[in-house]
Amino acid sequence: MAIISTIGRKSFKVKLLFFGMYSFLIIMGATMVYPFLIMVSGSTKSAVDIKYFDVVPKFLYQQNVLYKKFTEGLFNEKVPDLNSTYNIKEFSFEYVNEPETINQKAITAWTEFLEENPQPDYSYFCGFIAAPQSKTTPLNLRLFKNWLANNYSKDIGVVNDQLGTSFIGWNNVVYRSSQCVYRRDYPKASVFAQAYNKFVNENVSYSERVYQSMSGVYRWNFLLPQFGKDIEGYNKKHDADYKSYSVIPLARRISDVSNDKEKPLWEDFVRLLMTLYCIRMDETATEGYQTYLKVKYENIADLNALYKTDYKSFEDIPVMRKAEEHGVRLADWGAFIQGWIDQNTGIMYEAPINSLSIDTVETRYQDWLLKKYGSLEAVNNDLGLDVSSSSLIEMPQRSFHYKYMLENISDIRKEFATRNYRTVADYMLFHGRGIINTVIYCGLAVLVALIFNPMAAYAMSRYKLPSTYKILLFFLCTMAFPPMVTQIPNFLLLRRLGLLNTFAALILPGVANGYAIFLLKGFFDSLPRELYESAAMDGANEFVMFWNITMSLSKPILAVVGLQAFTAAYANFMMAFVICPDEKMWTMMVWLYQLQQRSGQAVVYASLIIAAVPTFLIFLFCQNIIMRGIVVPSEK
Repeated sequence: MAIISTIGRKSFKVKLLFFGMYSFLIIMGATMVYPFLIMVSGSTKSAVDIKYFDVVPKFLYQQNVLYKKFTEGLFNEKVPDLNSTYNIKEFSFEYVNEPETINQKAITAWTEFLEENPQPDYSYFCGFIAAPQSKTTPLNLRLFKNWLANNYSKDIGVVNDQLGTSFIGWNNVVYRSSQCVYRRDYPKASVFAQAYNKFVNENVSYSERVYQSMSGVYRWNFLLPQFGKDIEGYNKKHDADYKSYSVIPLARRISDVSNDKEKPLWEDFVRLLMTLYCIRMDETATEGYQTYLKVKYENIADLNALYKTDYKSFEDIPVMRKAEEHGVRLADWGAFIQGWIDQNTGIMYEAPINSLSIDTVETRYQDWLLKKYGSLEAVNNDLGLDVSSSSLIEMPQRSFHYKYMLENISDIRKEFATRNYRTVADYMLFHGRGIINTVIYCGLAVLVALIFNPMAAYAMSRYKLPSTYKILLFFLCTMAFPPMVTQIPNFLLLRRLGLLNTFAALILPGVANGYAIFLLKGFFDSLPRELYESAAMDGANEFVMFWNITMSLSKPILAVVGLQAFTAAYANFMMAFVICPDEKMWTMMVWLYQLQQRSGQAVVYASLIIAAVPTFLIFLFCQNIIMRGIVVPSEK
């Protein structure tokens, strides 16, 4: 019978009461849903937008925000690479804006140049391959792992043997960029690097590759830190009149530098900072190079032993025109460019600065344009440029990359929306038996809870033992101690029994649950006694009465107990980690904890949402039975 009758509900005061109650419930529900939506939104973000708390991520409907995330992923979250490539100066991807225009003619020329002139693998880096700030797994890194699994083996141990690596698991597979920009950079020659280069050449388009501008490196990473962001300071010191750092040219030779005060800067950059693989040395340095080697080695036999050559004398050694080899010979060539001091005499031997020149992807592109169009004026007219020198022609990568984003905007949005969830899913699938162990553990926990607890409650409910309430009080007293207190004695007992790293260790400490027995006994007491008397008169034994009557009529409360057992087992982290130190027995919660320790905030959000899905589904499909157990405590 309803508390308020049908006639009473027609009263204005009652309607107002109902309105207030439902309004209050809706508001309280919203206060619970809103934080959840914030977490769902945060699970799709990266370092550039994680600080914004919005219900709907802006990159889903604001193109400029998507562009920030796109450039962040393309440059693997490294702002200096962004500045040197796009010839801009930003301190964060948050301040990067879409280009105002797209130079389609320049894009066409750039694409044609790359197709006609394949560049060395060390001249570019692959985008979407690393995320050191967001700590997630970008698209191309996931594709690279899948490529390794398909081309070598799904067993990471086999991959390690074939590629000479030592990755602990698939989620530890990473690749550091092999692009050569600075003096410390050298092409990687390992088997793993060769496999990576093969993957990039086969699967990564030019639009997802970044060719850093050496002019940009010279301007933003070499000049600006020395002279500050104000160009006037640079102009005053060098008697120049540049409007900004972005128009300072990087000459190919020191003789091309018209301002004598800028020549020392060019020399320092080439001798000390630039990678050896972008430097060329002409034959005018031959005599000095031979003299340097003679002073350093003294005996030609010693040099031959290191170089694995058979030169008769130092005069037979040709000067290296470019960095083609590894090892001692390349190191000697680099030392000659930088300047080598004889410790005995204090004399420095170095390559004549006039013998050095620069050869980069950018200079090759400039030469290709001049050759194709015939003159700088024709280049300006046909490509819509306005440069006074060929050295100021930039690689149109900003327009190139922006066009790629516009053409694939839906796929890019989908990638950013699901990237962190895929990271969590890949981690769980590739890491041991986390999912299988969790399914087995939760299944056994529910099964045991629905067998032993009802049996104990049935015994106390059916048979009015004098000590029933004392036993029940003893069970309830176990609830007074938090689980952390019992972990140490449980661990010691299980270790002495030799049960560590087994499912028995996970199940046995929670077989009897005082609260579940208390709930079940109360429900069993409400069941009609006449049913048992009739069953006994018909010859039913105790098990039949327990199974066919008690258990059949107690489905609502059994659902509550089963859900409680499932939740406790599924959320069990600390005890599962302590009594199962072997990774092969780790459950999903332990693996997720490990993931959260090495992941960014957005990935943590995604892992929490994924972890909540099983419990939510269980409650969603069982809510009717569970509500019956709460609202209807007895069935007559």
